[in-house]
Amino acid sequence: MTLYEVAPLTRPPDLTLSLPGSKSYTSRALLIAAMAEGRSTIRQALFSDDTRYMAAALAALGIPVRADEPAREFVVEGAGGRVPAGEASLFVGNAGTAARFLTSFVALGRGRYVLDGSPRMRQRPIQPLLDGLQGLGVRARSLHGNGCPPVVVEAAGLAGGRTRMDGSQSSQFLSSLLLVGPATPLGIEADVVGDIVSRPFVDLTTSSMRAFGAEVVNDGYRRLVVPPGQRYRARDYTVEPDASAASYFFGAAAITGGRVRVEGLGWASAQGDLGFVDVLARMGCRVSRGESFVEVAGPETLRGVDVDMRGISDTALTLAAIAPFAAGPVLIRGIAHTRHQESDRVAAAATELRRLGARVDEHPDGLAIYPAAGQLHGAEVSTYDDHRIAMAFALVGLRVPSVRIQDPECVAKTFPEFFTTLEQLGG
Repeated sequence: MTLYEVAPLTRPPDLTLSLPGSKSYTSRALLIAAMAEGRSTIRQALFSDDTRYMAAALAALGIPVRADEPAREFVVEGAGGRVPAGEASLFVGNAGTAARFLTSFVALGRGRYVLDGSPRMRQRPIQPLLDGLQGLGVRARSLHGNGCPPVVVEAAGLAGGRTRMDGSQSSQFLSSLLLVGPATPLGIEADVVGDIVSRPFVDLTTSSMRAFGAEVVNDGYRRLVVPPGQRYRARDYTVEPDASAASYFFGAAAITGGRVRVEGLGWASAQGDLGFVDVLARMGCRVSRGESFVEVAGPETLRGVDVDMRGISDTALTLAAIAPFAAGPVLIRGIAHTRHQESDRVAAAATELRRLGARVDEHPDGLAIYPAAGQLHGAEVSTYDDHRIAMAFALVGLRVPSVRIQDPECVAKTFPEFFTTLEQLGG
């Protein structure tokens, strides 16, 4: 197993960064462009494991996708809502976004489609989406009957209509249905059961759809409607930087008293994870926002905080990693659903913080982390093949010597250049 040892900073960082494009926007843009009529160019796209799986799956379904990685561009020849291939076996690794979005997309086709992934993907739930599709008349099932991939869809076209959707496990299920709505004759009407976790990602979905010419009516997140008679329009589309990726560098500024500005992210961004800077502001950081940037400057002493991170759960690990450096306890709530992501993120965070010398209480839906800056020590951090654990816990190494990250290559899932970008903090 390879290791990456983080070099502690010798002085607070003071720099401006340009970060890769948003995974969420890139994945949605690829799928929407595939349903548009004509050629779309996706600029400043993220090239990572997840987006490559999405692009490869679309190509296997008969949608021409040309990838120009040096230029950070995908060119997609849309098929106007059709799925050209009559059958396909698709492998999506551990890309939950691809697995969920493609399941609804292949329902537009006519034939038999199988979606499978890594061993961890075979443990990740998808039954609420299958239930929602079945409510629309789609023959979609979990091959092993356990509510997880592999998924089999025996498609005969998707007319659309009204269905119910459980929102309590993942917002991706609802987003998956909404995204295909404009390609259906009747549109999609989804009645939401329970509270939607990561609600801002639904807003990100509707923002992406609007950019390609389709609207969604949102009735207080209890009922969402894609009206019939819409079509996606092909276009040139530029992806903004990834707010989840930016959280690590904002966290670095917070624990070192440094300054980090990320260009290309502005106050108008629909990415919910940009709300992480509001948490940092409550902890004493100075946050500045402009039309095309966000900047965080760390304080002399971080304050503790009690925060529900249900809506920005992809940044919960970032907060967990910097929490021991605060002067008071940090309570993270509302993240029970992250136990079913790339790893059990609640348990993994508690385990790795304790390995580094922190005191942590693990709760069913979150963590209580206590001040421990003076007690932290170096250790090998297990990453559970989870990119966000690797990136978040690397932050500890900026302050604590001999922090070694196991399997650092796992960051390729969403941010292949993470460690080289992290090294920029040290000049």
